[in-house]
Amino acid sequence: MKFFSFWRSLASFRVRIALNLKGLPAEIVMVDIDADAHRDDAYRKINPQMALPALVLDDGTALFQSLAILEYLDETHPAPPLLPSDPRGRARVRALALMVACEGHPLLVPRVRRYLDHELNLRETQQAAWRRHWTVETLAALEAHLAGDKATGQFCHGDTPTLADICMVGHVTVAVTQQIDLSPWPTVKRIFETAMVLPEFARAHPLAQPDTPEAMRVKK
Repeated sequence: MKFFSFWRSLASFRVRIALNLKGLPAEIVMVDIDADAHRDDAYRKINPQMALPALVLDDGTALFQSLAILEYLDETHPAPPLLPSDPRGRARVRALALMVACEGHPLLVPRVRRYLDHELNLRETQQAAWRRHWTVETLAALEAHLAGDKATGQFCHGDTPTLADICMVGHVTVAVTQQIDLSPWPTVKRIFETAMVLPEFARAHPLAQPDTPEAMRVKK
């Protein structure tokens, strides 16, 4: 498989975690969003949306959208499972994942930031306030669902990582980057710290990738 990724892409972060948890090898192809490489014809043929990530299977089939890729990997390589075995559990995990991937994250992606900057001419302080607002709103929503719910365990659902944790850690990483204090959301903070201790999560971190700028790279 070929995995088209960018170090700072949170959607790519999700797929990296899943590949690590499943123990699946993939050739990583770096696509530099900052250099607009995702708009090049070569990548546009793989994903006309020009968004990351993409996963090209051995037969040439191109998969896109991180949650679709995660579910494909879970269906074709079911161990360890990323979704609970019961319908209600699967619905809960998918809902938690979608809160991040479909509501919180889309408001923070580069194309939105560029629009705020180039089209609306918002000052950096206004853009920072935008990012902080939507980051905090999602953290608060996650905490409200996770805290006190009997289905919450060491992780978002039970005691093993699921799609919900894979999505949540990326959002919390954004909060950490913004220097947001996580103490108002203790359940989210605890689960994030529990997940990031796992090598499969730690190796997938944006600051630990081959294309991470050297000055920002996690020192081993």
